[in-house]
Amino acid sequence: MNMRLLAGLLFAVSVVGFSLGASLPLVSLRLHEAGASTLEIGVISAIPAAGMMLSAFLVDCCCRHFTRRTLYLLCFSLCTVSIALLESAFGSLWLLALLRLGLGLGMGIAIILGESWVNELCPEHNRGKIMALYATSFTGFQVLGPAMLAVLGADSPWIIAVVTACYGLALLCIVLTVPNDFVEHEEGDKSFGLAGFFRVAPALCVAVLFFSFFDAVVLSLLPVYASSHGFAVGVAALMVTVVFAGDMLFQLPLGWLADRVERTGLHLACGLVAMAIGIGLPWLLNMAWLLWPLLVLLGAVAGGIYTLALVLIGQRFKGQDLVTANASVGLLWGVGSLVGPLLSGAAMDVAPHGLPMALALMAGLFVCFARQSYRRAGRLRALAD
Repeated sequence: MNMRLLAGLLFAVSVVGFSLGASLPLVSLRLHEAGASTLEIGVISAIPAAGMMLSAFLVDCCCRHFTRRTLYLLCFSLCTVSIALLESAFGSLWLLALLRLGLGLGMGIAIILGESWVNELCPEHNRGKIMALYATSFTGFQVLGPAMLAVLGADSPWIIAVVTACYGLALLCIVLTVPNDFVEHEEGDKSFGLAGFFRVAPALCVAVLFFSFFDAVVLSLLPVYASSHGFAVGVAALMVTVVFAGDMLFQLPLGWLADRVERTGLHLACGLVAMAIGIGLPWLLNMAWLLWPLLVLLGAVAGGIYTLALVLIGQRFKGQDLVTANASVGLLWGVGSLVGPLLSGAAMDVAPHGLPMALALMAGLFVCFARQSYRRAGRLRALAD
């Protein structure tokens, strides 16, 4: 295993997670304090997802024309500019939307390639732990964003300055660790295209949709939801940190478990727990002693749904199919991140507890698809035996 490349990819995705965790709630809270409606906040929060969706269609062409190092440098340079100019963009929604689009595009290509390369590096017996380490690196730094926001406040210029500096370190790390070669392509070796991934792996598609929906909604609208139900802004931002702390702390144990038990059953169990907590969240707001530990558990199982999807993708697909599957993951991530804030923002305008209702609905959708898909796969394996 190329440990130098793995270390570089882990640090790069950590910075992406940090910038996402800091900028999404920062933009949402700034707009909320300026008097924007939840629907307007949802629209702006969804803009990075449009960039991620676009990246899924560009990544194959980019890999053909740029080396891995050059492509990563271009992506992270675009992210750096998008973050560095953010402070001056709040006076213009159009400029703010453009910068958020650029950030989503750069992050999308970096995430697609990073997941593909890490999955290629994994030996099968350690795939769960290594992919969990990748997910933990992303989430661990993502947690720092809302935590820094809770300490410094949404009006502090230091948040954007720190994130910009981290992107500078990421650019240096890329130069030192990512090889300056081209991604290998084998023409005519793909079994499916971007849209065909849903046909061959529907449960994995819905798993990615759920987590991207969850990730965007928690980062952008959970602080707004909590503050609208009587919580102080700092406490509302802390809730986001607690959710993603659960994600960060429990991915490695879940990855270790995924290397030792039947992975599809563990995947389905995570979905059931996420759905149950989503349904109970309106009542949990009045029970602080139970709210905080269940927010940790919610982060753990929601992150597990995504981590186990990556593990199952790496277990099932190889070569060009693996690259196409991860490009499809990037597209689905964009769709979930786009739909999440829009749907949840509209639901919060209609009902006071629209956000947990939307989360429970998405978790239930994953459970239905996973139950049906994994049962069918089990029957096919039994017939083959």
